[in-house]
Amino acid sequence: MTAVQPEKIRRILVVKWSALGDVVIASALMEDIACAFPNAEIHLNTQPNCSSLFAHDPRFSEVWAIDVRSKKHRWANSAAWLKKVRAGRYDLVIDLQRSDHSRFLLALLWLTGGAPRIRIGNLGGFPYTHQPAIRKPGAHALPMMQSALQAIGIPTMTSHPVLYPPPDRMAGVAALRQAHGLEEGRYGVLLPGAAAAHPLKRWGTKRFAELAQRWHQQGMPKIVLIGGPDEVDVCAEIAEVGDWVVNLNGQLQLLDIAPLCAGAAAIIGNDTGTAHFASVAGRPLLVLCGPTDPRRVKPIGPQVVAVQAVLPCINCYAKTCSNPDTHACMKAITPEWVAARLPELISGELKAGQDFPGNLRSF
Repeated sequence: MTAVQPEKIRRILVVKWSALGDVVIASALMEDIACAFPNAEIHLNTQPNCSSLFAHDPRFSEVWAIDVRSKKHRWANSAAWLKKVRAGRYDLVIDLQRSDHSRFLLALLWLTGGAPRIRIGNLGGFPYTHQPAIRKPGAHALPMMQSALQAIGIPTMTSHPVLYPPPDRMAGVAALRQAHGLEEGRYGVLLPGAAAAHPLKRWGTKRFAELAQRWHQQGMPKIVLIGGPDEVDVCAEIAEVGDWVVNLNGQLQLLDIAPLCAGAAAIIGNDTGTAHFASVAGRPLLVLCGPTDPRRVKPIGPQVVAVQAVLPCINCYAKTCSNPDTHACMKAITPEWVAARLPELISGELKAGQDFPGNLRSF
């Protein structure tokens, strides 16, 4: 494929709607795009629930959102989307979605006139002008999106998410750390939640509570809990293990998570969107996977490791467990094992591709 000449690209549209974790991963590609086209005007099209993540992002001249997935207003909003893109007179559209919906809209735009002259997308095929080498819907989001950019000669050098919290929120997190005595490198972070609709992704309140105790006994002065509305009771129960637990459930916005985690010695969490925001901090992060495939869902970053039990039923993506030994995939990852790996995680010795006693494997 012919590489794009950056000096001939004036206006770029980046399309990334969902899911939340994939949007965070895509922020690494957004950094590559901004570096490759320093003189271009770059717009981001996302969904309404994600637009605030980029409100203070210097990479974008405009961030706009139209809910093309609305069941009630799907066709009207799709028409508005087509009108908006046509009016944008973009030279290049970079579609980072992994669905046929955005491809369908771009095909309509091409058929009716007004499509950007250069069009690339994760899935490839019509109506894209350049084709990525990787077209596996089940692959991890990062190599798929990198392959799309590489198809037009964009170097993909960024290995971690890049987000820009508002300055006032950065100051607020600094004040919160000071108020709770969270000194650099002297606190650990636990992410005990996951979407209520996917309970099997949760390691379990009692296991997180035991891990908190073991970590504190190893010499970690403070343990911080981060969670959302679905984890109020979970975090409250874990916080009962000691007054050295700092329960910040409900006190943080999404873009606060990375600045809060930036001073942590390490972070341990379930496969959840919160873990993706924590990965922005660039600190050692261990993700506990059971019913979901770490090769697909792991947050990105050089210090991110996932662990999973080696069982016939893993990667089932089920909401209810069919194994007679209920939740066996998460039971196999014991608090004792995680606590024993903490020094290796913090030092960087815990790597992907390791097998451990108890049929555990790191990714």
